Amino acid sequence: MTSRDLDFQGRPMVAVTGVGVVSSLGRGVADNWAALTAGRSGIHRITRFPTDNLRTTIAGTVDFMAVEPWSGIALSYALAEAAGTEAIAMAGLDPTAFGAPLFLAAPPIELEWSQRLVLDKLSGEAREEAGYDRLLELARTNRSAAIYDLTLFGGISERLADTLGTRGLPITLSTACASGASAIQLGLEAIRRGDAERCIAIGTDGSVGAEALIRFSLLSALSTQNENPERASKPFSKDRDGFVMAEGAGALVLESLASARARGVEILGVVHGIGEQADDFHRTRSKPDGSPIISTIRAGLDDAGLTPADIGYINAHGTSTPENDRMEYTGLAAVFGDAIASVPISSNKSMIGHTLTAAGAIEAVVSILSMRNGTLPPTINYQQPDPAIPLDVVPNTARSADVSAVLSNSFGFGGQNVSLVLGREPR
Repeated sequence: MTSRDLDFQGRPMVAVTGVGVVSSLGRGVADNWAALTAGRSGIHRITRFPTDNLRTTIAGTVDFMAVEPWSGIALSYALAEAAGTEAIAMAGLDPTAFGAPLFLAAPPIELEWSQRLVLDKLSGEAREEAGYDRLLELARTNRSAAIYDLTLFGGISERLADTLGTRGLPITLSTACASGASAIQLGLEAIRRGDAERCIAIGTDGSVGAEALIRFSLLSALSTQNENPERASKPFSKDRDGFVMAEGAGALVLESLASARARGVEILGVVHGIGEQADDFHRTRSKPDGSPIISTIRAGLDDAGLTPADIGYINAHGTSTPENDRMEYTGLAAVFGDAIASVPISSNKSMIGHTLTAAGAIEAVVSILSMRNGTLPPTINYQQPDPAIPLDVVPNTARSADVSAVLSNSFGFGGQNVSLVLGREPR
């Protein structure tokens, strides 16, 4: 390893050598990139389950990868496997014998209603009392391997480890909407420490079900603009009214720059740095002064050894909720100052919706593609600018741009905030 392979702190630089993605826009990098740059939405009416009497009836579900019987666990695995296989193959490695660690961001696992009813029948008893405590008791007393697998939080990563041939104990994490970025953070830190030469970080979420939809709806977090599904997600617009739930997966093969150069593989980009900051103000709301978000962005830039002036594009968290978009602007304005008005910033969620635990990974993939292809995906549905958020949101149409560094934000419920700083291969 030479000085060319080290960052400004003498740590191994980390390259991205493969990416993969699945979303409501399609399977694979090519289909997703074509749709994103065309400004096409993947949000549509829900057909997976009845939506009668629900306030929100739209989502960015991935319906072209059917799993039978459907469950959020099964679909989350299928999405992760598709994205991971694509990323490893792009990196010039064997998708069945990767031989390096796996860091997976996955949704919290719990029994869905269809599984609860099956479990209830397995008890063989006619009992009137219901409730979650009884279901837990049934799960404890029923020695079914299938039921055990359904309730195992690390089950998705264990299956992935077998399929992809990863090395060591797979790591599963869930840090709400920052999860995908957190998985990348763990991979970056493992390579910097010298624990691994390469790894794969995946964020996946296939959990759009009736219960999840109702829970977010009770929080008043979801858009209710059901008439035109493709126009419902409108980050930074004055008429935004909530996010649109969605599904998908993003995967990145991370590798020390020295290893990637030695293999002669194409280097798609580098992870310059990552910032992380907790916000203990509220379960779902950000601290009013925006200090945790500000600290997160500044920490990411400091870790990367860059300044705000070095950032040519911001891939926003941009959920389309009234508060999140305002707070993200508050944080960016504090760090970038008046210059924030001229830095292009767009939200992929305007087209694919909010993929929750997968979002940070998918948006990191899009950030890498934006730099490599010299094109910034737009923020669609931007018809009513919010005067309180004066940003260049790359409105409605993709834009050509020569960008060497990108800031990608992920801010999750529970105050879990991560900012990635990505860049081109250093010369």
